[in-house]
Amino acid sequence: MKRYLAIDIGASSGRHIVGWQDGGELQTEEVYRFPNGVTRQDGHLIWDIGALLEHVRTGIDRAQERYPDIVSLSVDTWGVDYVLMQGEQEILPCYAYRDSRTQEVIEKLHAVMPFEELYRHTGTQFQPFNTVYQLYWDHLAGRLEQATSFRMIPEYLMSKLCGQSAHEYTNATTTGLINAETGEYDREMIRRLGLPERLFDALEKPGKCLGTYKGMKVILCATHDTGSAVEGIPMDQNMPYISSGTWSLLGVKTPRPLTGEESRQGNWSNEGGVGYNRYQKNIMGMWLINRLRDDLCPEMPFPEIVELAQQSTFDEVVNADDACFLAPESMKAAFDHALAHGPEKPGDYFRCAYRSLAGSYARALLELERNTGSIYSSLVIVGGGAKNAFLNRLTEEATGKRVLALPIEATALGNLRVQMQAEENGQA
Repeated sequence: MKRYLAIDIGASSGRHIVGWQDGGELQTEEVYRFPNGVTRQDGHLIWDIGALLEHVRTGIDRAQERYPDIVSLSVDTWGVDYVLMQGEQEILPCYAYRDSRTQEVIEKLHAVMPFEELYRHTGTQFQPFNTVYQLYWDHLAGRLEQATSFRMIPEYLMSKLCGQSAHEYTNATTTGLINAETGEYDREMIRRLGLPERLFDALEKPGKCLGTYKGMKVILCATHDTGSAVEGIPMDQNMPYISSGTWSLLGVKTPRPLTGEESRQGNWSNEGGVGYNRYQKNIMGMWLINRLRDDLCPEMPFPEIVELAQQSTFDEVVNADDACFLAPESMKAAFDHALAHGPEKPGDYFRCAYRSLAGSYARALLELERNTGSIYSSLVIVGGGAKNAFLNRLTEEATGKRVLALPIEATALGNLRVQMQAEENGQA
């Protein structure tokens, strides 16, 4: 029996999941889980990349202790973040996407290449943390002068395992530097922004074998976690999806990128899938709930938080996608500032957050249907947020769509499926 290892790392936790086929069904077992999160250093938010790599290796050891016959492994993580390298030496710190340093350079970059032009080239939505802004900050700060490469987080981790690096296509499309028509790095943009062309290697598609680690093949999955999550969703027909975690990613598969003015104005993004385009939008997601919990009741289990929200009658909502919620010192204070009348009880804050998210989903879905010219009857939700029956009901009411909630580890399933397909096709 062939077994495979998916290492799926999110902004708050990571997990090692072994998968295998049994009777035509994909079976999985979680063998290791570890915490993840940003730390503050010298006024900036950073990733402890050394600790992350150590957890990856420890989890692999645990997996091999239980299943010595694992064929291959792959790593997926969130997008946009990277490690600068000088040869095989890291140029630290490894900044986290929620760090605010890019605010200093956004206007400077747009003075060279206005966002309207960026969007025509790439079809990538504006987010202050897009890789293009992070690299431009590095450029102006002189951090690129000695850099010989940059590696997105999953590619960095896999290179440390097997000694070979690559730029994987689905994750590269989160950088804001991929040409929507060619599917390759946009050399004109790179030259105009003054970024060193040596940093931008040819792109590799999911399924490529990079090398080996402890007898296992190291395979490129769709290394952007949303790319893997969409691969893991069982769909008989194309329908909109929400990958619900720290962020909620709402989108649909399309044959090609949509880069028209209505997409730019709605801040829709086009990201790479395994043989298709993902037309989607970032919505703030469970970040709101997690940070409110930190402020209001850090020890309370999430089922009790949902119960408090259901008991509340607080009816105000906020714009869940407002920048004030991106990285506030206090999420409670951010809600207090955004609301006309402050909530009285913790349940009021959580009810407000859940209802605000459902409203964001509804508005985004209407835009998606208008921009794609298609009407959908159903919406599939995967990831941790799919377990929240209260939010699912609010979403169904707000959107008028039938919600199919699949509380599955879709990202790990998609990671595993790409590895299995690579083995079947002889790519690995």
